[in-house]
Amino acid sequence: MSKATTEVLSTGRLLLMSSAVSATAANLYYNQPILPKIGAELGLTSEQLGAVPAAGQIGYAVALLLLSPLGDTLPRRRLIAILSIMLVLSSFVAFSASSLIALVVACFAIGLSANITQQLIPFAASLSTPETKGKVIGTLMTGLTVGILLSRTLSGFIGEQFGWRAVFMMSASIAMVFGVLLYAFLPTNTPTTKIPYLKLVASMATLIKQHATLRTSALTGALWFASFNALWATLALHVSESPFNYNAQQAGMFGVIALAGVIGAKVSGSLVSKFGSRNMISMALVIITAGFVISGLFADTLAGLIVGIILIDLGVFSAQVSNQVRVFSIDPQAQSRINGIYMLGYYLGGAFGSFVGIQAFERAGWIGVVGFSIAVVVLSFIANRSNKQ
Repeated sequence: MSKATTEVLSTGRLLLMSSAVSATAANLYYNQPILPKIGAELGLTSEQLGAVPAAGQIGYAVALLLLSPLGDTLPRRRLIAILSIMLVLSSFVAFSASSLIALVVACFAIGLSANITQQLIPFAASLSTPETKGKVIGTLMTGLTVGILLSRTLSGFIGEQFGWRAVFMMSASIAMVFGVLLYAFLPTNTPTTKIPYLKLVASMATLIKQHATLRTSALTGALWFASFNALWATLALHVSESPFNYNAQQAGMFGVIALAGVIGAKVSGSLVSKFGSRNMISMALVIITAGFVISGLFADTLAGLIVGIILIDLGVFSAQVSNQVRVFSIDPQAQSRINGIYMLGYYLGGAFGSFVGIQAFERAGWIGVVGFSIAVVVLSFIANRSNKQ
């Protein structure tokens, strides 16, 4: 690593970026443990509630298509500041929502604003060397893992103690704090790409056509993330019924159990250069499948759910680090656009999984969710093995 890079990507900055990734990504998942409370207050059915988490995922996916490319042409520090303001405002709208439409619109806007995460990850990757890229991404993904998983625990606790609206007030406050910190301490980069916005967005189609690795990586990630979101979108609904009868706070505690995903992110970041992305992802997908099998066979036991969730999260975040190392090695001059394409597929898969998962739960219960999830993970494995990298 050069001296200039060392100064820019200091330990303190990497810690701040990782923490901000954690705090921002959490916004996509705060609503999941409190869905029963939202439904009870607004008089919504389970099928209607499925639109709430799906709206956030779709908003995030739209941002990946329309906002992420801007990271290749605009200073990311300025772009992150604008997105932080948007995140604060949209969280306030969700806090005051009195109808399903208002809440869905607010969650869509929150998803757009959470693009902060996908500006920070390629930013850090661009400041790292090929030798440290795996560890840097592993650190950021550790933050992402903590944010995604503890978001449910925190949301469940706040929702149970103070009501579901307090969760969105909390998210606005956290977004405000990190927005100020990032603007104060991030370096100002000078993008080398000068392409008009419409051509910049259009160039993403060219990148998809040019790089087979990008296409298969996006498909592989989208499929396993669909299974992950099907699990978490329905878990609170599953454990709120007999024999568990858990409240929102108790349902949120499953996020602590799932912190095994942190281990997956760290280990994968250290080993991917040795074993290769393709092999690491394949091993991770086998672990995910085992987790769903266990959670299905022992659906009505706490121990079965715990073991299943640990394996699923361990596999998902291990696979994600390996896949992103592969993606960020494609074209250093187009990292924001390539990351945007990859994550667009990833979160469209997540939105699909959230929606179908709730429909499956409504029609066939927990076993329906497990069956759908295993099917898409198997398809993910097939897609990954078709890639030679």
